[in-house]
Amino acid sequence: MADRTKRSFLGNRAALTRARFIAGFLAAPVLLYLVYVISPYAQAFSIAMTDWRGVSAHPGFVGLANFERLLGDGVFWTAVRHNGLLLVLMPIGTLVIALFFAFLLNAGGATAASGVFGARFYRVVFFFPQGLAVAIVAVLFQQVFRPDGSGMLNAPLIALGLEPVGFLSDPGVALWSILGVLVWQAVGFYVVLFSAGMASIPRELYEAAEIDGAGRGRLFFRVTLPLLWDTVQVGWIYLGIAALDVFAIVWVMTAEHGGPDHATTVMAAEIYRNAFQYFKFGYASAMGVVLFFFTVAFAAVALRLSRRERVEF
Repeated sequence: MADRTKRSFLGNRAALTRARFIAGFLAAPVLLYLVYVISPYAQAFSIAMTDWRGVSAHPGFVGLANFERLLGDGVFWTAVRHNGLLLVLMPIGTLVIALFFAFLLNAGGATAASGVFGARFYRVVFFFPQGLAVAIVAVLFQQVFRPDGSGMLNAPLIALGLEPVGFLSDPGVALWSILGVLVWQAVGFYVVLFSAGMASIPRELYEAAEIDGAGRGRLFFRVTLPLLWDTVQVGWIYLGIAALDVFAIVWVMTAEHGGPDHATTVMAAEIYRNAFQYFKFGYASAMGVVLFFFTVAFAAVALRLSRRERVEF
């Protein structure tokens, strides 16, 4: 009886020591998360219910008035539509192109189990845009899209006697130009990411499928994509959040920071404009709260719709 009581006491003491050890390690990260993540969110929600203009120490409480005003703000809903378009097209375009090039690099050789010659070099080339700051990318493509003879795209058109294209000045073309830049910037990272995932797939699976007469298309859809689905799912969610949060490319590249005539404006640009140009911090915070819920809702829906049985090998 005494031995049993002693073992129980020692077991409880070990459990308590383990709990203290775990709590000690978790305390600092949880505290940092509360201070630098949860606290700013709570402050944004609080400011969204005020008329604060950034200078008063005691902003007036207006309740849901800022959110009611948003319902009738045409510019904001134009920005929402633009973010929605980017949310659909940017992940699709980026993932399709990245999967295509990654598959070529890993299974585009003489046999499906081998990649193309110089695959490592191509991965470095594809990844190069990730080494550039977003502002540098925006300035670079400002020059590429110039409407005169010094623009890389318009110079050949002018030389052929054709009319130059207003890539950033034509309201019907500007947003598509922004989309192209966003895809160009993002695709290299996902080429490398998917290449790493494909490299972990056993070569025997490709060899067996090739012996059974499977072509490259069937190899991709029957072998590669199912085994890579978890990575694709993560990429889809990350790109969707990036499409909702896009700001620097639009702000630096376009006329009027979202122009012409709000043709390329996005939610983040309107938040910045209202906060730091119009000094309507309460109204800008309300926009930020809406963007927050859009982002969370997208992540939840994307996880739900892309859920499928995991393939093991």
